[in-house]
Amino acid sequence: MFYAMKYHLGEAYDFYKKFIYNKEKQTLLAERNLHVAGSVPSVDWELFGAILTGDDGKGGYGSDLKRHEIKSSVSGASFEYQYHLNGGMKKLADDMKVDHIFISYSPDYRDIEARVIKGTVLKKTFKGWEPGLIENYAGPNRKQRYRRSISYGTVKSDGKLILKIEQGELVQDEASVATKK
Repeated sequence: MFYAMKYHLGEAYDFYKKFIYNKEKQTLLAERNLHVAGSVPSVDWELFGAILTGDDGKGGYGSDLKRHEIKSSVSGASFEYQYHLNGGMKKLADDMKVDHIFISYSPDYRDIEARVIKGTVLKKTFKGWEPGLIENYAGPNRKQRYRRSISYGTVKSDGKLILKIEQGELVQDEASVATKK
């Protein structure tokens, strides 16, 4: 796989420090015995991905960004894809074309890894979901959503690591990403 894209690691890291791993917010949550995990909304991960890739939001059905789908999950967990009754087939078609950014994070958000996998690499997986998606929306008992997931193991083995943060510090910079192409 060839990934010629330039990623904006410094800008993404700055966003991470301000909005994702906000030490003051994390401390306040812990002091009040509130769960830290789940305190980052999905739109923040999408914005993080947009900054990281330099891509913009697409709006409407389909991928999150014009050229990327952003997925986030606690480290070791799978990444869920959700297809809705209206627009699910379009989203599945988009997923086969765009690159996918998978963000794995520790429960306290101090450790993050972002990997990329091309949609063309995942196309076989998405094609395999198509019959279930069609069946899910057919008949009188059709459902509103169709959910599938890609395992952490698949992402780790097939994805290219593009960003790594350990203990709140960026440990992989633009130079190290460029040398690993």
